[in-house]
Amino acid sequence: MTNTQRTAGILAAVMMGSLALLAALPASAQVGKLIDPNIAAANELQTLPNMTPAIVKSILQRRPFKTAVELNQLLLDQMLTPAQARDFYRKAFIPINLNTGTKPEFLLIPGVGPRMSGEFEEYRPWKTWTQFDKEIGKYVGQEETDRLKQYFFIPPR
Repeated sequence: MTNTQRTAGILAAVMMGSLALLAALPASAQVGKLIDPNIAAANELQTLPNMTPAIVKSILQRRPFKTAVELNQLLLDQMLTPAQARDFYRKAFIPINLNTGTKPEFLLIPGVGPRMSGEFEEYRPWKTWTQFDKEIGKYVGQEETDRLKQYFFIPPR
């Protein structure tokens, strides 16, 4: 085997490993238009509703946030009102595992109330987005299910 063949084999293995790693990432690829505060740059965070330099600095210092509830507590501690936090969540959110998310996490999603949060829990385990469209689509239209999907991820099995 020549050095060129050996190098090509190594490069192919590295590329396949990188692709597998990307496929396993839970959130960023499925978050749609929302910014993930755990990975956003400071300049991205600064453009979000109700962000000040002090709040952005706090987010950067405290991350990673395990849940949206942790981020919400930080925002409230920074003196944002719940309405201001909801405005923020229309543009940025910590993605929720649809199979393990909690009612307090679901209730942070703009437009989700107690009844809908219960539906997210009722149909577990979630296996596909088609299942989500079918079950949640019974209560809201396709446009709303598409909007809601930005806030979740379904882990690979």
